[in-house]
Amino acid sequence: MTSAEAACDWLCNPEAQVSAHYLIARDGHSIQMVDEAHRAWHAGAGQWGAITDVNSHSIGIELDNDGSSPFSEPLLSALEALLAAVMDRWSIPPAGVIGHSDMAPGRKIDPGPRFDWRRLARQGLAIWPDAEPDLPPDAARFEAALSRFGMTHPADAATRLAAFRSRFRPGASGPLATADMALAQTLADRFGVDARPASA
Repeated sequence: MTSAEAACDWLCNPEAQVSAHYLIARDGHSIQMVDEAHRAWHAGAGQWGAITDVNSHSIGIELDNDGSSPFSEPLLSALEALLAAVMDRWSIPPAGVIGHSDMAPGRKIDPGPRFDWRRLARQGLAIWPDAEPDLPPDAARFEAALSRFGMTHPADAATRLAAFRSRFRPGASGPLATADMALAQTLADRFGVDARPASA
């Protein structure tokens, strides 16, 4: 959307059939639109791990950004405060903080390559992999690692690679590379379903 006001109008329009728990404007102003205990319609068709109804298992936060511009400092600061509070209230681990593009590669592209996931990870509000030594490109192993990490929504290999890179290797292009392999394997080993505590 062109502005937070336009996004708010759309999210409040019954004809849009879309909603979110929170909307954060570029100036840092946060609007709660749906009670956290209620279901919002921000995710749509997608999957994360074994969860196929992401709307019923998540709290949706929409950010005022056009997808190509840097995220403003007031917005990021407000997001950090909100995330910390939400994660504390609902016992959400850092690995449980995902982007729409993680759960619906191709159909969703937000928050996009300009979003600073590393900044959140440094505060324990998301995860960032410390890559192991490079691994040779192996499409099957890469796909398996993404699925173990949680990216289980079906999409073609190129779309899944693009979604992965948007978050973990912004700006990267070309065929599957050793750096992609190392990051994906590290994510699978450290944060994969079989590596998570039973309560997560």
